[in-house]
Amino acid sequence: MKNILITGAFGLVGTDLTIELKRRFPDAHIVSMAHAISTDNGTIQEKGDVTDRAHLKEILEKHEISEMYHLAGLLSVGGEKDPPRAWNVNVEGLRNVLDLAVQRNMKVFWPSSIAAFGSTTPKKDTPQHTILEPTTIYGVTKVTGELLCQYYFLRYGLDVRSLRYPGLIAYKAPPGDGTTEYSVHIFYGALKENRYTCFLKEDSRLPMMYIDDAVKGTIDLMEAQSSNLTVRTSYNFSAINFTPSELVIEIQKQIPSFTCTYEPDHRQKIADSWPQSIDDSCARNEWGWQHEYDLQRLVVVMLENLKKKLQL
Repeated sequence: MKNILITGAFGLVGTDLTIELKRRFPDAHIVSMAHAISTDNGTIQEKGDVTDRAHLKEILEKHEISEMYHLAGLLSVGGEKDPPRAWNVNVEGLRNVLDLAVQRNMKVFWPSSIAAFGSTTPKKDTPQHTILEPTTIYGVTKVTGELLCQYYFLRYGLDVRSLRYPGLIAYKAPPGDGTTEYSVHIFYGALKENRYTCFLKEDSRLPMMYIDDAVKGTIDLMEAQSSNLTVRTSYNFSAINFTPSELVIEIQKQIPSFTCTYEPDHRQKIADSWPQSIDDSCARNEWGWQHEYDLQRLVVVMLENLKKKLQL
């Protein structure tokens, strides 16, 4: 039986990942851990902080955890507000997880991000192995994390796996403060106010993905044969890419009166440093990654489900 711990379990990825893990593995012992418990998600819940190694160790031992999805972390905008905290949570928290995983011989998933790339990275069809020179503390922590994961695999044989998440779009969890999360906030604006002011330029093209694809790919990677995997930093991981204006046009097909204005702020500089499209052929060839949602389907699903959630 699987004994699984999910940190950051109530965030954008954790909320949907928990649901899918319960569906795929109905007999699994699943534990949700977060800094603050926000809702009953049908799992055993533990309040905890990944920077507290002693408490994390207690939780792992208490539940005899054998697999861990370590999702807790600060995102791009939050990281820029408090760089020291971002380093402590994103790097020192990961190091705690990796050290304890070595002791327990656990399998670990940890998410990297397109934030690991920078302005010197090729913008189109960004290759798996390329220049990593990020300009945000979030990106710096992701590159550091990727190298730590690879080091622990090479030095200790730890089975740690990772994906470079693009911008993720979901409706179950509330949107956060990531640079790409305009693509979630815009749906709330469309449904509640029939308008939205975007903090990025209308032609800012970024790699994006619907949450169901992200969760499927995450679990598929964790279930893949270790011998098939050649990347122990983090796999490029992609589905679609679009600009804010392209997203607006698709929303207007469902809500013709919807309007969007553009007032780029400090987040524009972050977006400009990231790729426009990703070459994820390595993931597709090695463990069979395939996405299912295009932009049109994503918009329809988001609007339908948010209407229900917001009771509109």
